[in-house]
Amino acid sequence: MANESKKICPTCGTRVKDDANRCLVCGSTLHGTKEDAQVVRGGRMPEITLGLPIAIGLIALLLTIGAGMVYLALQQTGAMAETTITPTLTETVTLTPTTTPEPPTITPSPVPSPTPLTYVIAANDSCLAIAARFEVSIKSIVLLNNIPASCDTLFEGQELLIPHPTPTATSFPTATLSGIEATHAACDKVAYEVSEGDTLGTIALNYNVPEDAIKSYNGMVSNTVYEGLTLIIPLCERAATPGPSPTPTPPPPYPAPNLLLPPDGAVFSLSDNQVTLQWSSVGLINANEAYQVSVIDLTEGQGRTLVDYVTDTKFIVPGSFRAKENSPHVYRWTISTVRQVDVDENGIPIWESAGSDSEARVFTWTGEAPADATPTP
Repeated sequence: MANESKKICPTCGTRVKDDANRCLVCGSTLHGTKEDAQVVRGGRMPEITLGLPIAIGLIALLLTIGAGMVYLALQQTGAMAETTITPTLTETVTLTPTTTPEPPTITPSPVPSPTPLTYVIAANDSCLAIAARFEVSIKSIVLLNNIPASCDTLFEGQELLIPHPTPTATSFPTATLSGIEATHAACDKVAYEVSEGDTLGTIALNYNVPEDAIKSYNGMVSNTVYEGLTLIIPLCERAATPGPSPTPTPPPPYPAPNLLLPPDGAVFSLSDNQVTLQWSSVGLINANEAYQVSVIDLTEGQGRTLVDYVTDTKFIVPGSFRAKENSPHVYRWTISTVRQVDVDENGIPIWESAGSDSEARVFTWTGEAPADATPTP
């Protein structure tokens, strides 16, 4: 094709007519001859047009590749070291216990023992008589003198060591009771165990004591009682006996009498011609009731016994009940309430128990009964 155009657009490389002044593809203005246009095309690089998103993506890719290459280079040269997290240690304060000094030990000063007394044994002396005279126990004499417990080796003129009596500690004063407490303490009371079939009403009727008084003394909030329950019956609250005599009379059993005098362990000498026993009343007793007084001579073999019946709260032990020999004897005495139920063929009353026995007390009585006196059997 002899007439083929050889003119090329210097901008986009499109062949154009030789006489064209503008490229129909890219719109560029053409100047000069087709030789000039060829020269210009061969001397320029083609232009590349990129969109904005593609350009930003290429920049980010180049930065990432560059950062990776820098990291690898630092790893190979050892210039980059791994960060080691070192924990921070918190110092714990340890408290040192302070030793409390022990209080000084107080060494008690030794109390000097009193020197025993020396006693020369007289005729008819016995360990019991000597112990009663010096108010010491027979055991203390036996241990101090290293003699048999029966004391059957004593003889007249023998020297015997007598220990000093142990002093009795002074009791502290007791607190003064209030009015209500004093009333309760002074009230005579008896314990009763509820049996099968008992009710509060029958118990109150039997003892002639109001139901409210029994409930008050036992802290009861209802009238319910059960078998085996122990009730305190306040005899001092008993109602008056209906009939001509309004005097309150406690039904049996009576409480145990409280012994008053002499105190337990009292010592009476030859100059005491009689011993008076006293006790507190259990209340007004009936005409067929009395107090039984029992006195037993414990020193005399099987024991001599004196039994008598009185309506008073006092009894005098006659001097005729003393031992015939000049030596102390130990006597035990008790008081109880009894009731006459019959008489025997000789007209002697027959008594039965109507209450509890009192506690037992003892006293020592030294002396010789008159020659014409006969101890009461």
